[in-house]
Amino acid sequence: MGTVHARVVVQHVNIEGLGRTKEDLLGYEISEVFDAKNLIDVMKKSHIARQKLLRLGIFKEVEVVIDTSDGADALPNGLDVTFEVTEMKRLTGSYNTMVGNNEGSMVLGVKLPNVFGRAEKLTFQFSYGTKETSYGLSFFKPQPGNFERNLTLNLYKVTGQFPWSSLKETDRGVSTELNFPLWRTNHTLKWEGVWRELGCLARSASFAVREESGHTLKSALSHTMSIDNRNSAIFPKKGALLRINQELAGYTGGDASFLKEDFELQVNRRLVWDSVLSASLWGGCLLPIGGRPSSIADRFYLGGPTSVRGFGMYSIGPQSEGDYLGGEAYWAGGLHLYTPLPFRPGRGGFGDLFRTHFFLNAGNLCNLNYGEGPRAHLQRLAECVRWSYGAGIVLRLGNIARLELNYCIPMGVQSGDRYNTQTFGGAGQTRLL
Repeated sequence: MGTVHARVVVQHVNIEGLGRTKEDLLGYEISEVFDAKNLIDVMKKSHIARQKLLRLGIFKEVEVVIDTSDGADALPNGLDVTFEVTEMKRLTGSYNTMVGNNEGSMVLGVKLPNVFGRAEKLTFQFSYGTKETSYGLSFFKPQPGNFERNLTLNLYKVTGQFPWSSLKETDRGVSTELNFPLWRTNHTLKWEGVWRELGCLARSASFAVREESGHTLKSALSHTMSIDNRNSAIFPKKGALLRINQELAGYTGGDASFLKEDFELQVNRRLVWDSVLSASLWGGCLLPIGGRPSSIADRFYLGGPTSVRGFGMYSIGPQSEGDYLGGEAYWAGGLHLYTPLPFRPGRGGFGDLFRTHFFLNAGNLCNLNYGEGPRAHLQRLAECVRWSYGAGIVLRLGNIARLELNYCIPMGVQSGDRYNTQTFGGAGQTRLL
């Protein structure tokens, strides 16, 4: 070739090892290799194509071989690129544990990848947790050439316990999701139909919880828009996240009828000495439609290590006889400073998994009288604000969760709130305030 920058022509791109996979699917993923103009470009585009093939989730291994062209039509500067693939088995199983929102669970799964040869996936999953048990069947279908644009069908049953409300809930439902990118944003359109069965978790449940017991049908349309350029979802050092969600229930049938809006905003900035300043803001409101009161299963909840630290899990706001009923509007915010451990023990290794954590949290949850107007709503949300501050240690558990050990000082405690000034631990997959 003489030099890696000399002009070349990619004459053939071959894929070896295909069994049940349709070739037309892969053409979208490897087509850009033909546009390479020199050897460096061929290597870069081949690597990108390899990553796209692996992202499909249908190949166990993908190797790339670049060689000079041979045969009667071979050009002096011609190259052939070959992708040697190993398809995944028709049936695979998995076992893992998950930690999220201060709860642990065991997950068993069975997956049929590449069901019809175009990266479709059929999955059955069973999850047994400390507060929730679920099983479901899902079918995933991506658009050829645009993996981020995909359709998912779900059939599921979920049984959950909510001790802060003395409530148990069983959901049996079906949902359809369409995911697609648009400019720099990601969108999800979803329809969900669910048969909900609410019951009391204990004999001591309040009358307000007991009168919510029974069967209801919910049919809802929802839309989620998100922008996420953080470098990590668990321990971000830079970047921002914005997520906005709207849900409309009742217009496609069912007993529940409401409009629900909520958002999450997070900004992270790297400071000196490998420190990170993080600010978060959450908020939402629920508007009942048609004169029907909102359900305890649809309202917002606040408090605990995944929202306002120093308060009991979802133990802020309206309550009856010790059972927390949730609210129709809320906001919560947090300011955090993460620094390396003092004197940097284990630097470059195990010690980098730990961070010192200083924080200030605040929030409020309440019900609104929608006849009062926006100014009265804001005034009510600004009253009786709960807040807390403290410090602790944060441990990153791989790329799936984080564990916190904090000492909190809760402030603004209102009558009926549960709080804890002692050291506590919390883990979560979602970003903690």
